[in-house]
Amino acid sequence: MIRSMTGFGAAAGSIGGVSVSVELRSVNHRFFNPSIKLPPSLAHWEGNARDALRRRVARGHVTLSVRIDRASQAAAAIDEAAFAAGAAALAALQQRHNLGGVVDVATVLRLLDVVRSAAPEDESPGTPEEFVAVVEAAANALCQSRDEEGGRLAAVLSERIGLLAATLGRIAARAPERIAAHRDRLRENVQQLLDGRPADEQRIAQEIALLAERLDIGEEVDRFSAHLAAFRKTLADGGEGGVGKRLGFLLQELLREANTVGSKSYDAGLQAEVVLLKEELERIREQVENIE
Repeated sequence: MIRSMTGFGAAAGSIGGVSVSVELRSVNHRFFNPSIKLPPSLAHWEGNARDALRRRVARGHVTLSVRIDRASQAAAAIDEAAFAAGAAALAALQQRHNLGGVVDVATVLRLLDVVRSAAPEDESPGTPEEFVAVVEAAANALCQSRDEEGGRLAAVLSERIGLLAATLGRIAARAPERIAAHRDRLRENVQQLLDGRPADEQRIAQEIALLAERLDIGEEVDRFSAHLAAFRKTLADGGEGGVGKRLGFLLQELLREANTVGSKSYDAGLQAEVVLLKEELERIREQVENIE
């Protein structure tokens, strides 16, 4: 199975009693290119996150972001001494300035330093193993998303390859007809120039042989067909390390053969078929750029 470089994955877990959410997004890139965004308390585990991603992702620009949910720590994080001091200060202000109303709990909790994090911002809430476990869960979801997208890409590419093969078949069928037409045209032109005088058949035969050699595209068609078969096999077999680069190299070879056929065609019908080849190869290239 081939894998796309476009995908999304998310996971949530607990690190030292603190709830965290990890999100991963990936797009195409020539190499493995991670962008890791961690809160200050987890920043020193960036290398752990990078290694965890590298084990699952071969190519692509991957953005990892982590959010810490500290809402669940609110009850445990209330500083009772600060709460009491704040309540007393508010009550004193209320009495001094003859203010109405009452000092309630919500008002006191909104004061600075009354509610604090259970763990300081610069202190890790748990172990690196717990952190990596959540990252790996998100990476698994990302890979599943990339696999699903890869399946859709494979279906599109298989259809495009079929169109290439059909076009190549028409080119192969047209090639000998084109040589015969050029041969007959050469003989006709020679007869017109000689104006009834006898022709040197040996010389004409040599010119026809040279013409046939110059116009022959049999080798190009065979190589194109072989590259197409290799592309189809690579697409079907897939690979653990990714096949995007190999498919890209095969596309370059296919385009080289198509260009050679076009330069040797000297035939409007054949040139039209070569244009179709190039159009399909460009459509395939756009899709291959997204394959890992």
